[in-house]
Amino acid sequence: MKYYEKDQDKNRENPSISDEVASVSSRGWQMLNKVPEVTIFFWIIKIMATTVGETGADFLNTNLNFGLTKTTFVMSALLLITLFFQFKLKKYVPGIYWLTVLLISVVGTLVTDNLTDNFGVALETTTIVFTLFLLATFAAWYVSEKTLSIHSIYTTKREAFYWLAILFTFALGTAAGDLVAESLNLGYWISALIFAALIGAVTVAYYRFKLNAVLAFWIAYILTRPFGASFGDYLSQPHDAGGLGLGTVGTSVIFLLTILSLVIYLTKTKKDTSPSVH
Repeated sequence: MKYYEKDQDKNRENPSISDEVASVSSRGWQMLNKVPEVTIFFWIIKIMATTVGETGADFLNTNLNFGLTKTTFVMSALLLITLFFQFKLKKYVPGIYWLTVLLISVVGTLVTDNLTDNFGVALETTTIVFTLFLLATFAAWYVSEKTLSIHSIYTTKREAFYWLAILFTFALGTAAGDLVAESLNLGYWISALIFAALIGAVTVAYYRFKLNAVLAFWIAYILTRPFGASFGDYLSQPHDAGGLGLGTVGTSVIFLLTILSLVIYLTKTKKDTSPSVH
């Protein structure tokens, strides 16, 4: 799914963006786009990071007996440290970027889990609240920057909006996914198939019916969270619970090694790097 070609053409034709890049360059340095191109590698790693986020949080919470609160503090601290290095960079670096996505997927999941498990907030409420938070983030982003394109993340402000939106997509995806799973009681495999079908529908709407590229990207980004979580649960949960019984450790190790291999490949080949600043 490449939700970017139309936006790239528009950005090249947008004089305000060119002026901004020229202004940045005139100060002696240039911040390149801080996020990868949206290729098949992007979606594979993103879904796997979501799965690892789900199984990793379960491993810390349950297997190591950290508990939900301690797990949240530990993962939030790691996320803040990683974000610090991510913001310090002036270009997209696969290793740091995807580590940030991995950690933010865990924290986004834990935010929803804390609200529902520790504070008793209903999943219907968290779904609505995070939807509103995400829409408010997009509104503030657009009012401030006049674009929601991920192909123009070359200022600190835009990157801050980007990561805040990412956090809310994971929190919303967790809440909505859990709501569907608990309401319909379909099991992990059927739930994964449903969300995969929805992602497929977005893809068809984009390519066949010209759905807006930015809208298509963010809808797909939200849907990959419950899909990845359902698929991860299907792999890790025991047979009597409807899973394949690989366990959280086995599932996490397999996916982490795959992510690491892809990140190394992308670092060497730069196949997901923007050819120029848009």
